[in-house]
Amino acid sequence: MRKYIYGVFVFFFTSFLLAQEKEMHLSMQEAIDYAIKNNYDNKIASKNIEAAKERKWETTTIGLPQINGKLDYQNWLKQQVSLLPAELAGGPAGTFVPVRFGTKQTMNASVTLTQLIFDGSYLVGLQSAKTYLKISEQAKEKTELATREAVINAYGNVLITEKSIEILEKNRDVLKKNLNETQKIYDNGLTELENVEQLQITLGNVENNLSNALRMKDISYKMLNIALGNTIEKKLVLTDSLDNLVVSNTDLSLLTKVFNVENHIDFRMAENDRESKRLLMKLEQSKALPSLAAFVNYGANANSNDFNFFSSTQKWFDYSLLGVSLNVPIFSSFGRQSKTARAKIELENSEIRKEEVKQKLNLQAETAKSEYQLSIEKYETAKKNLALAERIEKKQQVKFFEGLSSSFDLLQAQNQLYSQQNNYMQSMLNVIAKKAQLENALNLPIK
Repeated sequence: MRKYIYGVFVFFFTSFLLAQEKEMHLSMQEAIDYAIKNNYDNKIASKNIEAAKERKWETTTIGLPQINGKLDYQNWLKQQVSLLPAELAGGPAGTFVPVRFGTKQTMNASVTLTQLIFDGSYLVGLQSAKTYLKISEQAKEKTELATREAVINAYGNVLITEKSIEILEKNRDVLKKNLNETQKIYDNGLTELENVEQLQITLGNVENNLSNALRMKDISYKMLNIALGNTIEKKLVLTDSLDNLVVSNTDLSLLTKVFNVENHIDFRMAENDRESKRLLMKLEQSKALPSLAAFVNYGANANSNDFNFFSSTQKWFDYSLLGVSLNVPIFSSFGRQSKTARAKIELENSEIRKEEVKQKLNLQAETAKSEYQLSIEKYETAKKNLALAERIEKKQQVKFFEGLSSSFDLLQAQNQLYSQQNNYMQSMLNVIAKKAQLENALNLPIK
């Protein structure tokens, strides 16, 4: 019997542990850290950095020695005929004798070493590869900042949905109690049917809102899973509460933080874009310079009427060649000048865009500070208004059941309460979301 009980205990304990492993318990900060590593966009951004490193090396190898081997095999199905003067073979003058030169089959094997000595385009290409890598790294940084904001918003939406369900369930229970009591009063002939019907309408609306909130809860969890980089069916348990997040995200010191636009990722990306345009102009200019390359070749060929090239008796005749190639651009019908002029215009445009980004980022920082401060003020106001609306609604309930007010007065108080509840929850979410927006606007690093 003990063995049986022990076996059952082990089975349920193991099942419990497996169920726990399937769940993911996350605070908001843990969710952000997890998403930085596992979010789909961040994974792609990391892969792009790897690709940029490979591209950098690919460009570097252009100027390094290149070795290529070549093997040619030819088999004349019908050899060409040449005409020789017949008198060379003792024939009559003025006539020709058809002859075939060489063997029917030939094979040639060679190895060639090439080395680029000078090419202006190659030097610019090396600089461009470094810039491209920097662009990929900056894109990764910006993706991480965007991921942080997306996770914060998704995490907050889940908590808001759960808070909404909690409040709506409480409102539904209160309405059911009021409806039951009003129904009894009506059955005793002490109130009008309109009061009962009015409460039925209000209860129906609350139940509809509750059903919608329950559906939205499932959707909000799936959206959070996508932001994290999980499958949408992953079971999540959020360990932070909405109230605690509002407290931790209320940081008035951010409003006095000095904004340095030159450190912002968007400004640095604009500078890098300008650098890429400068290199593009330099590339077009370099195409007017001569290029110099050298090569050395070694090979051997064999001739035979039959395919016996790999026989030990086959004779191979080797050869070698050293050469230098100089390419000097002389005249392109002003095509190079047009390309250079167009590249220069693109460079000037990038300068204009960089200045535009600078001004927009300064405005964005000021706007984000203002909106964050407003969200805190609205939260404080919504908190006070909710407390007032709760007191008013309770007083109206007492008056209604004492016969001192109508169902219309109670309905107004209830609607006001529900409205303030929504305002309060939205103000809590706004504090969290606006802080995340301000952190991105100020380009605060991810903790």
